[in-house]
Amino acid sequence: MAKQALLQRELKREKLAAKFAKKYTELKAIANDAKKSDEERDAARLGLQKLPRNSNPTRQRNRCEITGRPRGTFAHFGLARAKVREMAFAGEIPGVTKASW
Repeated sequence: MAKQALLQRELKREKLAAKFAKKYTELKAIANDAKKSDEERDAARLGLQKLPRNSNPTRQRNRCEITGRPRGTFAHFGLARAKVREMAFAGEIPGVTKASW
């Protein structure tokens, strides 16, 4: 199990990203729009820099729903590789079977 502080940090990042999502997308669109003037694009970039660092969605980490493990997670299942293996062998994941040939 991951440390609770790390899990709480991830929750904080999710909340901040959700809170600033609209503003982030608006500023990002302006900054990447070639039709806008350089001044407008620079102002949008400065606005992006002024947002809290953890409000950027790329700072979020995929973690296992059960163990909280940050590495080796399958995005399709939301589980770490070891848990996917355990649950697949136990028949707890529908449609997943052990390969045999």
